[in-house]
Amino acid sequence: MEAIWPGSSSFSPGDTPYGFYDNEAQFNGSGVHSVDRFSDWAAKRLGFPIIAIELQDKQFYACYEEAVTEYSAQVNQFNIKDNLLSLGSGSTKTNLTHRKLTPTIGRNIQLAEQYGTEAGVGGTVDFKSGSIQITSGSQVYDLNALWANVSESGDAIEVRKVFYEGSPAVTRYFDPYAGTGDGSYNMLDSFGWGNKSPGISFMMMPMYADLLKVQAIEFNDQMRKSAYSFELINNNLRIFPNPTANYKLHFTYLLKKDRNNTLQGTSEGVISDFSNVPYDNMKYEFINDVGKQWVKKYALALCKELLGTIRSKYASLPIPGAETTLDGDTLRTEASTEKEILVTQLREMLEQTSRKALLEADKDEAQHLQEKLQKVPYPIYIG
Repeated sequence: MEAIWPGSSSFSPGDTPYGFYDNEAQFNGSGVHSVDRFSDWAAKRLGFPIIAIELQDKQFYACYEEAVTEYSAQVNQFNIKDNLLSLGSGSTKTNLTHRKLTPTIGRNIQLAEQYGTEAGVGGTVDFKSGSIQITSGSQVYDLNALWANVSESGDAIEVRKVFYEGSPAVTRYFDPYAGTGDGSYNMLDSFGWGNKSPGISFMMMPMYADLLKVQAIEFNDQMRKSAYSFELINNNLRIFPNPTANYKLHFTYLLKKDRNNTLQGTSEGVISDFSNVPYDNMKYEFINDVGKQWVKKYALALCKELLGTIRSKYASLPIPGAETTLDGDTLRTEASTEKEILVTQLREMLEQTSRKALLEADKDEAQHLQEKLQKVPYPIYIG
């Protein structure tokens, strides 16, 4: 096979290193976006036929295939970054290439569930119930020894609530002596209370009177009664006042290993991070003309880089009566710069179309439109 470009090529499936696009008509045909048309254009851009191009057709094909995969990788990387928050816990079996994705709040809910566990208003960690026997005259109890080591096989627990408190004021709100006489009972019956007496004031007085009464009962408890309270330090419970009877004390708790489990809600086959988001190489036919133009320029830079590598094997060649210097290093330097510029431009363009950028642009447009409308005179002032 000629080591120098002969001036034309004829692509056949299997001529590229990986064959990602070999069977697509736009790639293997004779249209304007075919790999053969690119090879002819790239050879001329490198100086053919004025100078010989030390590249074979399959080397042009390899550079073009690499350029298409690079474009696909850059776009897919951007899509993953822009949508990863919504893709969390999605299926790895659904191909997302060329798919329009709708933002979700699934990841936000997962984060909220962790806060819900700490606040005791939800979450993903099961709260369990336990109890210990309170002994008269004993104030201190080790919940790890009395419960965790017995009922949880020694697993560390975190007690979240201890049911040791006085009766709330609302249970003593109703005054059994407030309603008396037949007239009162008749009124109570009309409200469905039967012969129980919550007090006529419950039905006749404004709401603030109810609040004042509850506050008065709670304040009375603070001043005249010994308050029920406890201290809980490292699951060592100290209760006040000193118990005078034997009874069971109940509490709720969670297992620390459940709360600290970083694999909550995860399983095989779900998206976990950047590495397993199911994006494949783009189909060549789905890349628009703007994208294909980028591909051609990047492929040309790859061809220039490869040609520079070949010519750099020898810095110079002897000719009759003189010596000629090859331009291998120059070609590789130019190719490196061109590739860097193309990738930078593509990434900047993608960032300008990110969800965040589009929302900001939409906000700015709405603000400008509002300012413009504010300057439009009302019809009543025209003419």
